[in-house]
Amino acid sequence: MADTAPVKRADARRNRQRLLDVAVQAFSHDGADVSLESIAKRAEVGIGTLYRHFPTRQALVEAAYRNELGRLCDGVEALIASHGADRATRLWMDQFVDYMTTKRGMADALRVVIASGGNPFAQSRDRMLAAVTTLLEAGEAAGSLRSDIEPGDVLASLSGVSLTAGDPAKRDQARRLLDLLMDGLRYGIPSVDRTAH
Repeated sequence: MADTAPVKRADARRNRQRLLDVAVQAFSHDGADVSLESIAKRAEVGIGTLYRHFPTRQALVEAAYRNELGRLCDGVEALIASHGADRATRLWMDQFVDYMTTKRGMADALRVVIASGGNPFAQSRDRMLAAVTTLLEAGEAAGSLRSDIEPGDVLASLSGVSLTAGDPAKRDQARRLLDLLMDGLRYGIPSVDRTAH
């Protein structure tokens, strides 16, 4: 008799990922009070499957948020390998803005997690700084990005642009701002002389 355990594990992983993807959309668009039954139904799994993976609403919200953070930060090396540092950095900026828009959409659900004692943001800044640092270092090594850029400054700039991008009418402006920021990171553009001010 064949061992079915690997198939069951693969099915469980797929179910879990589907639940996380649906949960992000549901909490972003339908609010913190969306029913878990509707999330399970949209993910095409039973409510028992949802509870096996996520025993509480807070556990699902936190896992969904961390999954989005992981998507943003864990793919940096692959992005660089596929596109080169310069293009990867610009693509990652778009991903960051999408992530921040999703995070704002999930704000009410995340507040419930925090109110119940959870801290979904515990590692967010460190992970994002590490991702930006990897991109900047790859760009510096390739000779396409400046070497005098602070990762925290890039992150702060991206956060500002993401506020504009939250308004659908200003998405084009957000893209232009990201292009402007990218131009400022590129090699060969002199840095500002801070002593001159």
